[in-house]
Amino acid sequence: MAKFSWTGRSRDGKNIKGEMEATSEGAVSAHLRRQGIMPGKIKQRGGGLDMEIKIPGFEKKVTTKDLVVFTRQFATMIDAGLPLVQCLDILSSQQENKVFKAALTQIKDDVESGSTFADALGKHPKIFNELYVNLVAAGEVGGILDTILNRLAAYIEKALKLKKQVKSAMTYPTTIIGIAVLVIAVILIFVIPAFEKMFADFGGALPLPTQIVINLSNFVQDYIIAIIVGIIVLIAGFKKIYASNRGREVIDDLALKAPIFGILIRKVAVAKFSRTMSTMISSGVPILDGLEIVEKTAGNRTVEKAVAKVRESISEGKTIAEPLKASGVFPPMVCQMIEVGEQAGALDAMLSKIADFYDDEVDDAVGNLTAMMEPLLMLFLGTTVGGLVIAMYLPIFKIAGTVGG
Repeated sequence: MAKFSWTGRSRDGKNIKGEMEATSEGAVSAHLRRQGIMPGKIKQRGGGLDMEIKIPGFEKKVTTKDLVVFTRQFATMIDAGLPLVQCLDILSSQQENKVFKAALTQIKDDVESGSTFADALGKHPKIFNELYVNLVAAGEVGGILDTILNRLAAYIEKALKLKKQVKSAMTYPTTIIGIAVLVIAVILIFVIPAFEKMFADFGGALPLPTQIVINLSNFVQDYIIAIIVGIIVLIAGFKKIYASNRGREVIDDLALKAPIFGILIRKVAVAKFSRTMSTMISSGVPILDGLEIVEKTAGNRTVEKAVAKVRESISEGKTIAEPLKASGVFPPMVCQMIEVGEQAGALDAMLSKIADFYDDEVDDAVGNLTAMMEPLLMLFLGTTVGGLVIAMYLPIFKIAGTVGG
């Protein structure tokens, strides 16, 4: 939000002036007119302490929690009969996130200028995605905006829960492996050289495990910069490959087929597809439009291709279940339930049941994965760190045995 200085004329003909924060000169003008003031000169203030310094990458973002709270509050206000503009005015004034506050103020100004609520939201794609905008559009047309907003809030909350479950499954092993690598690096770079110097003073041949560890330590010390650069190059190369269409297709397909995490990724994909489609269909969004949005938000290229085939099938007058079966991504049970839902004319309800079922399945999969990873990670830590320690103490045991003999 920027600061504007303004001059104007009140209803009794007096010249007045003042300052206010707004998103644009038009917003200032509209606000003054609502107060019965005829706008004169409006000028944005800049320079000195009035300028807000923004560092790229460090701007405050609108979180999913912010969006859920806004959606819930907005639905309550609409349900209570408050006008749309007044709801936006109240919510923008109490919003603490400056980025979200500026966006809501702009949306309110756009709605006041004659834009539809959905079109005004669509101007802020970083905050309101296509799913959100299309559902709001359907709610406006059907006169059930409060119902749609409540569904949206419930959908976002469940999607956030699903994301947190997957994140928790990945955080534990990543943290343990990261700590293990750090500990091993410290041992190789700082601890092993001290032992090497001590063994050199003793003289004599070292046991093979000890010599291997010392050679590894020397290699890491000599090529530490090259190793770090190599890791950076590998990460950058992976990102570049994943950014290409073919590379992403191969990696996403391999991710679904991975022995441990593949099952979890597949269950998440099914839950997300089912929840999104159920919300869209029950809200009155045309099925082809809904599938187009699901395709864009799938997050996995293999799933995107399966949804694209579903769209093609529907446009040709066929069913949803057939291309889902052919894709190999969705389990047979899911395809059969969708087929039953199509035949019974209750596809949205069936998809909702599938989503609820797979939400629980993801929860169980995360718990099982964590339980299975714990002993494997402990074994990894014990083998690597313990192996290094034992290898360095072997010469000491040898010397102790010789002295004792």
